[in-house]
Amino acid sequence: MNQLRALHVPGSPLILPNAWDADSARLVEAAGFPVVATSSAAVAAVLGYQDGHDAPADEMFAAARRIARAVSVPVTVDAEGGYGLSSAELAERLKDAGAAGLNFEDTDHAGSGLVETATQAERIAALREASPELVINARIDVFLGAEDESAVLDAAIERARAYLEAGADCVYPILAKTPEVLGAFVQAVSPAAVNATYLPGAPDFAELAKLGVARISLGGGLWHVVQRFLKNTLAELADGKLPY
Repeated sequence: MNQLRALHVPGSPLILPNAWDADSARLVEAAGFPVVATSSAAVAAVLGYQDGHDAPADEMFAAARRIARAVSVPVTVDAEGGYGLSSAELAERLKDAGAAGLNFEDTDHAGSGLVETATQAERIAALREASPELVINARIDVFLGAEDESAVLDAAIERARAYLEAGADCVYPILAKTPEVLGAFVQAVSPAAVNATYLPGAPDFAELAKLGVARISLGGGLWHVVQRFLKNTLAELADGKLPY
């Protein structure tokens, strides 16, 4: 069985401290984590771009290749919305980068909303056909900016079921953080694997495990922690305080 796919166990979630370059990826592996995931926001920032397809695809895949080359564990790549590539080309680019899996989101970066459910399901089915071994984490973006999570729950479940039927291995209702809503989502798609985001003030790892989540992403969280530390250290250095 695919090593990455086998680690998606509902109730015993795979923890993913997302990396942004080869060095951070090596640290994730050295800490004992069995998988390295990338954060598109952090990778783009390191390259000097904003998240959301602002960075050129060539640069993002080159960064993914460096990360995969630096570690011996599987790497799952945050491929955003696919950078306008066909599913076949996206699968080929990921293979060339050494990726074992990807995040694939349903935001329409060329427009102003979401990709239609049926269209995204077709893209996932084509991606699955092009690369049977690739672990597809289908991100569902209906909770982004939602003032009332319960109001978009049914839409999220509808998308999740369509994406799973199309061949996704895991579904990711990103930024769903209310325990009742996230729990209802998990139950609605059970026994499928569900990815949740760890967020301050939201359910912690133990609570997410109790909800039946199979995968927990930190997203750009670690990147922001490092940025805050560096910012504070530089401020102290500017005040004449030696950092070490």
